[in-house]
Amino acid sequence: MKRTLLPLNGLRVLDAAARHLSFTRAADELAVTPAAVGQQIRALEDVLGVVLFRRTPKGLELTPEAEAGLDALRAGFLQFEDAVQSMQAGQSSSSLTIAAPRDFTAKWLAPRLAAYGRSNPDLRFILMSGEGDLDFTEANLDLAIRLADGPGEHEGARLAEGAMVTVEASEGAGAVPISWPGCISDETSGLRVGDAGLAIDAAASGFGRATVPLLLAETDITSGRVRAVDNAKPYHQAYWLIAPIPQWRQKKVKALVEALLAG
Repeated sequence: MKRTLLPLNGLRVLDAAARHLSFTRAADELAVTPAAVGQQIRALEDVLGVVLFRRTPKGLELTPEAEAGLDALRAGFLQFEDAVQSMQAGQSSSSLTIAAPRDFTAKWLAPRLAAYGRSNPDLRFILMSGEGDLDFTEANLDLAIRLADGPGEHEGARLAEGAMVTVEASEGAGAVPISWPGCISDETSGLRVGDAGLAIDAAASGFGRATVPLLLAETDITSGRVRAVDNAKPYHQAYWLIAPIPQWRQKKVKALVEALLAG
C-alpha cells in the first residue's frame, strides 16, 4: 500500500505557529520570515482542505480542525526524535557540554562533576560560561544551569528551593555590605564584586557581609569558612537545570540530571 507523502515542513510550521499563536514569533523560532510562515500555512491548508487559523480582534486563533490534530502531531514529532536518536545511538558522543555561571561551577558543580566522572570514566565534560542568552544549537550545548524563576521555554528541573542567606567570616566582620550583579541588596556603599561566588570569598576574607544563594554558600557554611548571620529566606529564583526537549531526552543528559538532583 502506497503511503501518503506527509508535508513535514508545513506540519513543523503549524506546530510552531500554534504554540506561539503568532506567525512572527514562529518565524523567529524557525529562522524564516513571517511571510514564509504564512505561505507554508496556506500551502498546508490547501493540501489538507481545511482552514487552520483565523484572525480575530484578539489575534490569531486556531480552528477546531487544527486543534483536533495538534496532540497527535506533537506526539509524532517526539517519536521522530526518538527514532533519530535510536539510529544515532551507536555513534553517540561521550562528551557533555554544560553551560553554567562561573561561580556556580566553582562552588557547586565542579566537585559533583568530578565525582560523577570518576564513576563514568568514559565521559568527557566541556564546561562553558553560562552568562547571558544561550543558543543551544550554536554552542552545541547539552545542558545549562540558570539562576531563574523557572525553566522558561525549555524542559527543566530545579536543583533546590530558592533561598538567600547572609554570610560573613566565621569570626565576624561587621556589617559592611558586599554586593554583586543580581544581588537583592540595594546598598551602594561597601564592596562590589563580579558574582555571588566572589561575594562569598570576600565575606570569608573578612570584608563584610554578603547575601547570596543558599545553594552556593552551603559548602562554605558547613566547612566553617563563613557563617550564616541569620536563617535563609525564601527567594523567587532558584538554580535550574534546563535544556530543549531533544537534548533533555538524551540518555547521557537524563543520567547526569538524575545524579545532580541526587546531590
